[in-house]
Amino acid sequence: MFRLDNNFLIELGLGSLPADEKNKMLAHIYETLEMRVGMKLAEQMSDQQLNEFEAFIDRKDEAGALTWLETNFPNYKQVVADELEKLKGEIVQVAPQLIQAAQAAAAASPQPLAPIHSPAQADPAVTGGFPPNYGAPQPPPSPNPQPYYPPAEDQQQSGQAV
Repeated sequence: MFRLDNNFLIELGLGSLPADEKNKMLAHIYETLEMRVGMKLAEQMSDQQLNEFEAFIDRKDEAGALTWLETNFPNYKQVVADELEKLKGEIVQVAPQLIQAAQAAAAASPQPLAPIHSPAQADPAVTGGFPPNYGAPQPPPSPNPQPYYPPAEDQQQSGQAV
């Protein structure tokens, strides 16, 4: 029948989507197609047929549901093909906007920061002789600053009395 894959997205003009967006788009297309086909077939079913088919769906018996469809609605493949063509036409019309939105989202997402080098890794040619964290934001001052008293040995070395 058809394959929902990267080639399908290329055919729709969505080949340049990022990989994660491609997967989301393929899942959305599949769910939308499944819903539309189900609605179209349900319109043609009697209440009894609808109950029988829903029983397969409720049991998650895809093979049983497929066999039931082939028996009771031999034209279901045509319904799928028709709905797929409609959906493809709709997607092709909005593909440029989808690509643009994906690109805008990618540009707006924060990029990882470059690693910060430790002083041992700092290259003076790159840092201009400044320490690697020179000019980096500093934490705000403490609301209750404590006075600094140098250790006694430092005071004695500098010639100050304790």
